[in-house]
Order: sequence, then structure tokens, then C-alpha cells
Amino acid sequence: MTETENNQPANSNDAAISDPADIAGQGEQKAWEALEAEIAEMKDRLLRAVAETENVRRRAERERAEASQYAAAKFARDMLSVADNLRRALTTLGATDHESLPEAVRNLLAGVELTERELLSNFARHGIKSFEALGEKFDAHRHEAMFEVPGTDKAPGTVIQVIEPGYLIGERLLRAARVGIAKGEPRPSADPAPSVVADAAYNAAPGQTDNHGVNTKV
Repeated sequence: MTETENNQPANSNDAAISDPADIAGQGEQKAWEALEAEIAEMKDRLLRAVAETENVRRRAERERAEASQYAAAKFARDMLSVADNLRRALTTLGATDHESLPEAVRNLLAGVELTERELLSNFARHGIKSFEALGEKFDAHRHEAMFEVPGTDKAPGTVIQVIEPGYLIGERLLRAARVGIAKGEPRPSADPAPSVVADAAYNAAPGQTDNHGVNTKV
């Protein structure tokens, strides 16, 4: 056996044995990759938790604001009748000449006007405001139809009279406006009456005779 043949198995064994430094490097690389994946996962979880916490905070603030704003809705709805009565009193006396009224009545009227302004100012401070209904299209979510008026020149369903104004509290309906609306007129029939059709057909015929050959058309 030659020296070359004796060296061949040794060289093969050396090639099969990996360098310990390479093994350590590969293990360290895998460890870094696993650590980076774990860090990315933890970062994603942290971002999701922060977003969820922010959503909960905003929802709690919105619910707290709505609870504060709408908590007095029942009381505010009851106070609307006070505003209605003040407005009716002013409307009734508004048609008269104030100068002809006794001084005591004029002072009373001025007090009623001042009370109404103060009440509406307090309404506005708490987000309560009236909305315009006259001339609007009837909306079942905002209007309460009390009667219909036929023979108007308005489109059917148009609000033509406001009995009591409607109010909002924030973006919610506090009270629907009580209104009168225009009534739709019945449409005339497109087909003429049978007698009219028969007369038209008779007049259009060139000449009709009876069984005896006599012309029956006048």
C-alpha cells in the first residue's frame, strides 16, 4: 500500500468533521433569529394592547359624556311645556297694542318675555334647541302629524303649520314637532267615463243604419 492510499481515509474523515467554530456560529445565528422573532411578537402584542386600551378610554369618555348630557332628558322634556305656555302667552298678548295696556300688564308682559329668554338660554347651555319644521317634508322620526289640510298649493306631506315646535338634546330627538301637513288631492282618472267613450264612438262613425237601412245618425 502506498503512502497516498494510506492518507486518503484520513482526509475523508477530516472532511466529514465540521469546524467547531462553524457549528457555534450557526447555533448563535439561530438563537438571534429566534430572539428577533420573539421580540417582534411581543412588540405586536404591545401595540395591540395599547390600541385596545385607547379604544376603551375613548369609549368610556364618550359614554360618560352622553350620560352627563342625556341624564336630564326627562326633566328637560317636562320643562318644554313651560316654554310652550310662555310662548302662548306672549303670542296672545303680542297681537294687542302694548301702549294701550295698563302699566301693570306691560310690566307683566316684560317679565314673561324675560323669563322665556332666560329659559331658552338655559336650554341652549345644556344642548337643548328647537328645530325648524315649517315648510319641511314630513319626517315620521321628527314630526307628529296632527291633521291634514286639503286644497293647498303645497306638495303632499309638506308641513304647513306648526302647533308645537320640536326640540333636540344634543343629537337626539327630545320631542317631535306637532304639525299639520298638506293633504294630497285624488288624481283624476285617466280613462273617461263609459258614456263619454260611447258618445265619442257614435259621433265618429261615418253613418250608421238600422236593420231597415235607415240612417240613425243625427
